Amino acid sequence: MDPRDLWSEALAGVLARPLRSALTTLGTVLGIGTLVITIGVASTAANQIVGRFSALTATSVSVTVPSDRADTGEDALVEWDGVEAVERLAGVESAAALTDSTQTANVQVRTNNVVAPGELTGQTLAVVGSSPSLPEGVRGRVVLGRFFDAGDIDRHERVAVLGDKAAELLGVDDVGDRPAVFLDGQPFTVIGVIGGIQREQRLSTSVILPPTTAGDRMEGLGRVTKVLINTSMGAAHQVARQAPIALSPTNQDALTVAAPPDLRKARKAVEGDTHGLFLILGLVSLVVGALGIANVTLVTVMERVGEIGLRRALGASRRHVAAQFLAESTTIGLLGGILGSAFGVLVVVMVAALRDWTPVLDPVLALGTPLVGALVGLLAGLYPSLRAARMEPVRALRSPS
Repeated sequence: MDPRDLWSEALAGVLARPLRSALTTLGTVLGIGTLVITIGVASTAANQIVGRFSALTATSVSVTVPSDRADTGEDALVEWDGVEAVERLAGVESAAALTDSTQTANVQVRTNNVVAPGELTGQTLAVVGSSPSLPEGVRGRVVLGRFFDAGDIDRHERVAVLGDKAAELLGVDDVGDRPAVFLDGQPFTVIGVIGGIQREQRLSTSVILPPTTAGDRMEGLGRVTKVLINTSMGAAHQVARQAPIALSPTNQDALTVAAPPDLRKARKAVEGDTHGLFLILGLVSLVVGALGIANVTLVTVMERVGEIGLRRALGASRRHVAAQFLAESTTIGLLGGILGSAFGVLVVVMVAALRDWTPVLDPVLALGTPLVGALVGLLAGLYPSLRAARMEPVRALRSPS
């Protein structure tokens, strides 16, 4: 049989009952469409999630220093000048050290030391100490006045810098006349206000003191409890390994390092989770579609017993009969694959557009799924076509159909 004749006969068989063929194709459409949507949406979502890892997250490293050694009188694990050693590491752009304590997490801060009955004259704020490189360490900027420097630290000056929200709460909008704030009754001169804080945003509602002043005047402060490190892109993991050694060469294992996650691993994890959740649905839909094609093809064989007998009587071989019904089931699967692939791509694009995402879809997937549909149709039609090929011509011609 000429392949063109085979295709023509298969197409005629499919179009002879268009409604039945359409409903049969629907199962394959849903199966292929689900596969395309699953993989497309998973890839798009993974790309979006990875894209949301900002440069800030990807270049931020934090080293936490245990604070329980202060109670035992042991030497500090990290000295304040340890930040300088970290800044010399390759890939480090800036670093800053902090000291905070639960004892100074809620301190009464007033702009004057006069307590008037029934009048609110202060706020409860956190008090911390820091190295002079804090503005760079938190990726912020001094919006009023200046930050304390090495001279203020060496002289143990009673100066303070306010976070921008703390300054707003206390009503400090100018530091030109050197206003004072009282921390549990102790006066400190406000020399600056820091704003635009991107890391450790809690500092925007804090009072920041020089480390020497904090250790002298505030209970629980004085020792480094955290080091903030900003790196160039791609250097975070290397810096995370080297920073503990630079900060505390003999006790590096006592420090806790928080490094940004590996973006490639995050993307693969998102894709894997989404694929694992929805691929099963796609496979189930494909199985349902295959069963539908097999069932309809088998019914078609039973309805066309007389036609099969006539073809065999006119000289058609078993192979020709089997090929005709296989071609019909494969055609249904191919049509379902084409429509399902188009439907899946459309859904992926629509989801991406509604979420303002960039759609990510492998062209091999979009072009290959119609072939998957054809393969499903081919496999589904194997049994009905073999049954049709095994019919004896005489018995088929005597059939009531």
